[in-house]
Amino acid sequence: MIKLDITKTAPFVSAETIQAYAERVAAVQKTLENGTCPGNDFLGWLHLPSSITPEFLADIKQTAATLRSECDAVVVAGIGGSYLGAKAVIEALSNSFQWLVGTGGPVILFAGNNIGEDYLSELTNYLKGKRFGVINISKSGTTTETALAFRLLKKQCEQQMGKDAAKKVIVAITDARRGAARTCADKEGYKSYIIPDNVGGRFSVLTPVGLLPIAVAGFDIDQLVKGAQDMEQQTALGKPFAENPAAVYAATRHALYTAGKKIEILANYQPKLHFMAEWWKQLYGESEGKDGKGLFPASVDLTTDLHSMGQWIQEGERSIFETVISVEQPEHNLLFPSDEENLDGLNFLAGKRVDQVNKMAELGTQLAHVDGGVPNIRIAIDRLDAYHLGQLIYFFELGCGIHCNLLGVNAFNQPGVEAYKKNMFALLGKPGYEKETAAIRNRLTP
Repeated sequence: MIKLDITKTAPFVSAETIQAYAERVAAVQKTLENGTCPGNDFLGWLHLPSSITPEFLADIKQTAATLRSECDAVVVAGIGGSYLGAKAVIEALSNSFQWLVGTGGPVILFAGNNIGEDYLSELTNYLKGKRFGVINISKSGTTTETALAFRLLKKQCEQQMGKDAAKKVIVAITDARRGAARTCADKEGYKSYIIPDNVGGRFSVLTPVGLLPIAVAGFDIDQLVKGAQDMEQQTALGKPFAENPAAVYAATRHALYTAGKKIEILANYQPKLHFMAEWWKQLYGESEGKDGKGLFPASVDLTTDLHSMGQWIQEGERSIFETVISVEQPEHNLLFPSDEENLDGLNFLAGKRVDQVNKMAELGTQLAHVDGGVPNIRIAIDRLDAYHLGQLIYFFELGCGIHCNLLGVNAFNQPGVEAYKKNMFALLGKPGYEKETAAIRNRLTP
């Protein structure tokens, strides 16, 4: 199981301070279980892992098999939680150079997460002449970025493959009953999956939103779900505080936040975890950044970013703490070679595993940062595989739900996200936004 080490927070918040949260955290977790917390209509993720059946996974895998056999590429169209979870898992489990070595299945691409004209133009050019499928992920079907991309991709797929063939390789993951994406799927006869009403996008990676793209990429969704199921049991209500890693993580974060640490930096020493940090940033940022409260979630890839952000972390404003994800056993075994001339002076490393050098860089950095006034939390996973990623996903989700309730904010809404949309629609002249358009013109007029 995941191992959580908070000993390097002791110079900043005592073990007694964190232990004192035990009763409060248990009460908060009880409100999640009983559905009495703010946003209680979005708690479907809480026991989602244990509700997933083998039959459901078999259906997902069957659809994935069809896309894998019929397509050279599959484009996942979605934004925010509708793509970050899938991308995080796929990137973490993939060969770093899969675009060179191949995967034995379709190339997995992502769209609908930006409005970059160059990006979309280059994507559609890349897909010319290729057999490609689309997984369209949207509850409403009207989210601007995703709807724009899907309109382009649907038309191109039908033109290149024919409408009947396109129906077999376009899949909708959307609302059960309403919305433009549901209407389109029903009209066109696409295979479709439901995004549960009580699961918000950033908590949806263990629904078809994440499971189908991950299965299309060829990875073991049975083990991903099993890892989440085991973590659900490990963190269940009634588990002793010290044995519940999500509870201890949430309590430690809140103790540090109360002590003046307002920024959490998620650090990793495994480049494949870059997009896991991107998923984590949305999960925590969109969940707790409300009512003038909440830790700001940032991330670094180490040791790479020690040569860019390292100076600030070591000696900048002391408003930060680090949470380090450490992978204990890499997949490969690469020994550092000896060199007769030893011009770089590194022969003292000859015969050592590269991972041993990496681990000493991790430990040395932690010690330096703690000495520099940066508390450190360490999350260790045994290896980077589907099972342990499933554990990590549920651990972070529950830790987020607990901490938001400690803060006193609704973890499951995102009212601030709508502000830019209103202005964008007004500026583009969308029908129904005439008053907003006039107001913006007044603001922009000197």
